[in-house]
Amino acid sequence: MEFTAKQIAEYVQGRIEGNENACINNFAKIEEGKEGSISFLSNPKYLHFIYETKSSVILIDESVELEKPVSATLIRVKNAYESVAKLLQLYDSLKPKKTGVDALAFVSPTAEIGKDVYIGPFAYIGENVKIGDGTCIYPNVTIYEGCRIGQRVTIHAGAVIGADGFGFAPNQEGYEKIPQIGIVVIEDDVEIGANTCIDRSTMGQTIIHRGVKLDNLIQVAHNCEIGENTVMSAQAGMAGSTKIGDWCMVGGQAGFSGHITVADKTFVGAQSGVISNTKGQGQQIIGSPAIDPKVFFKAQAVVKRLPDMYRELNLLKKEVEELKKQIKAQ
Repeated sequence: MEFTAKQIAEYVQGRIEGNENACINNFAKIEEGKEGSISFLSNPKYLHFIYETKSSVILIDESVELEKPVSATLIRVKNAYESVAKLLQLYDSLKPKKTGVDALAFVSPTAEIGKDVYIGPFAYIGENVKIGDGTCIYPNVTIYEGCRIGQRVTIHAGAVIGADGFGFAPNQEGYEKIPQIGIVVIEDDVEIGANTCIDRSTMGQTIIHRGVKLDNLIQVAHNCEIGENTVMSAQAGMAGSTKIGDWCMVGGQAGFSGHITVADKTFVGAQSGVISNTKGQGQQIIGSPAIDPKVFFKAQAVVKRLPDMYRELNLLKKEVEELKKQIKAQ
């Protein structure tokens, strides 16, 4: 497929600087651009590449000021990152979609499979599972019995939906397993990354609401609930019965204690440890235990000085002891 700069500019509502007939047929990072490719620039630290890239067309923010001419055709837009995402979605939509059940997949006879569903090789679909229209299940995905998957859901390779929640009751002989008799419900337009695990509930449902995007290697424990359009980066983990609100953003390796509620539009920094309810919409937290970023960075600045402060404290203690001795000697 080949497009001109003029066609692209019309699609993303951008303004052309340069040759409107420049043709592109692939995407490339700006530092790896070649003739016939389109790149984008949204991070200022990559600005120097614009003067040396071989890309034919570059999407760039309207606000960027250049110090010298460039050879590529520029398309200025309000947000280059959003525009390239829009183009990638168009490109992906033009590719033929996989449908059908691979011969190497297992689908229980009692499962209900919607229209235009793809189930890849070595995927396992258990008893009484329901899968909505337009869902894509990649190889080696396991969906345990009774779970419900909505429409246009994407589940990447190796993900496990509906394994037992981690429930054990201690007794004198060790630990007694608590049966996990609930299910997992995944609503429409959710994407689940590779090797992510979403446990079935002890009773009731573990729920992933509409539009949620989960990265690879995420753990969602039993009876958790993730609100609409929340996004979560790799290796984040939720303990049982955690409830995360709508439109939250969670950084990689963040952890959540059980039985807490995270309010809508909360921004959780990478490696944060969230151990209590958050205060309200728009709150930003970081660190472990997670606190306000301003407080966190002030505390970190003090941490760097702790060795010097410790030495100064010991010197002061010695001086105080000397003064005590002198006072007693008088």
